[in-house]
Amino acid sequence: MTIRPTARFLLGHPAHLIALGFGTGLVPVAPGTIGTLLAVPLYLALNLWLPPLSLLGVVAILFGIGIWACDRTGRDLGVADHRSMNWDEAVAFMLVLLLTPDGWDWQAAAFLAFRFFDVVKPEPIRYFEKTVKGGLGVMFDDVVAAAYTLLSMAAVAFVLRGLGK
Repeated sequence: MTIRPTARFLLGHPAHLIALGFGTGLVPVAPGTIGTLLAVPLYLALNLWLPPLSLLGVVAILFGIGIWACDRTGRDLGVADHRSMNWDEAVAFMLVLLLTPDGWDWQAAAFLAFRFFDVVKPEPIRYFEKTVKGGLGVMFDDVVAAAYTLLSMAAVAFVLRGLGK
């Protein structure tokens, strides 16, 4: 039986609070987009205090926490990858922000590219979404979407460099 998460559910277990992006997953429209946006203040705050390599380590730890939180929350909701669980988008987009050039234009382009890949799910993203189960599956397909995003951003940077911009 699938349940619709509420504020009570959100606060019922620490895993729920994390998997539902500290409540951002409760928004009725586009919770994945809101979860992606959640990455921005998290990244900016951590980036103030940590050098890039340490920040990468924190993102890896948050990924591991996300596996646990999404696994538990998916079981409790009755849907392995419930649409309200958006921690996966937040962590994956933090990785994108870490490896994207500074500047709102690059970061906005990265946001749009990440949302595209996360929604459309070209192969092998769709394959991983369907075959890797539990919390790892929830988290991993978004990391693959992040990799697609970063490859796209690198291609754009290469072309721009070639044009002398």
